[in-house]
Amino acid sequence: MSASDSAPQVPAAERPEGFRRVADALAARGHPHAPLYLDASARTAQEAADALGVVVGQIAKSIVFRRQSDDAAVLVVTSGDRRVDEAKVAARVGPLRRADPAFVKAATSFTIGGVAPIGHVTAPVMLIDRELFRFDVIWAAAGHPNGVFKLTPQQLAELTGAPVEDVTP
Repeated sequence: MSASDSAPQVPAAERPEGFRRVADALAARGHPHAPLYLDASARTAQEAADALGVVVGQIAKSIVFRRQSDDAAVLVVTSGDRRVDEAKVAARVGPLRRADPAFVKAATSFTIGGVAPIGHVTAPVMLIDRELFRFDVIWAAAGHPNGVFKLTPQQLAELTGAPVEDVTP
């Protein structure tokens, strides 16, 4: 049984703040799929894939970098079975540093494992990896390590307005 076939979800209003913010952002944009709050953590792409009964590549994982020039958060959304090529990202947005958990939380308003592509208090610089377009359906983080939402790669691009780039080796 997949997560989408499980028992009814507890209303988003009773969930953590980040999850509620993503649920509200999806609803405001008319997205057809409300986020799911899983019983198990979906902190890693593999955990999310296992919980949802999908292949790990269908998980839209969020990788956050810190741009050196202005300390802006740079969010790269890539396929769960790919690694981000930091040099390719830097070539598009400028020199980068790794982002520690405190920076990720402060800059994106989400904790690692729950960084959503939407619902940010301050919008990050964002890139979407073209590798996600190998799949008809993907799942992205919904503002909490237990939260996910279903969408297509095209919907991800439309919801975020982020450019689709080649950012993997």
